[in-house]
Amino acid sequence: MKTNYEKLQSGALFDAHDPELKGFKKTASQFLEQYNNLTYDQADQRKDLLNRYLGSVGDYTTVGTPFLCDYARNIHLGNKVSINMGCSLMDSASIRIDDETMIAPNVQIYTGTHPVALAERLNPEWADDHTQHFVLTRALPVHIKRGCWLGGGVIVLPGVTIGEGCVIGAGSIVTKDVPDHSVAVGNPCHVIRTLEVDK
Repeated sequence: MKTNYEKLQSGALFDAHDPELKGFKKTASQFLEQYNNLTYDQADQRKDLLNRYLGSVGDYTTVGTPFLCDYARNIHLGNKVSINMGCSLMDSASIRIDDETMIAPNVQIYTGTHPVALAERLNPEWADDHTQHFVLTRALPVHIKRGCWLGGGVIVLPGVTIGEGCVIGAGSIVTKDVPDHSVAVGNPCHVIRTLEVDK
């Protein structure tokens, strides 16, 4: 029988209250408490914490504070990635942000989702003592490819891939994949122009 962590990784429904997963979240919470209390000029300590707790971190990558995440271990940042202040990366599944990508303030990236039907979301069979309902969760990875720029307040929903060199306008809600070298805006986010690529 698969563990809840194995279910999470495979995109199946899982119980987010599983003790192993709660342990991951506790570790992430401890990381965030330390990280968000460091000052801007404590760059070495900040980098050390990112390297210790995130899944992977490239060179010359910075993450502004305050910063929020879910597990921390499922976040993978390339080289020269800039994440500005107030961003939330809810990494039940993996969040990959490739090289030379800029993330403006207050961007939210989500990987967790739930069944739409109430009876499927609140399933008493998952409760050990059958007295409470657990909310079932599914996690779908997000990938932001090289050289993107996400404007302030952008929201990226579970399972989305944003192609190389894209610009996502401030306040957009990205509900589906965006092709390479696109300018996309709105709610739902849609492509308004394709960028020329230097040969």
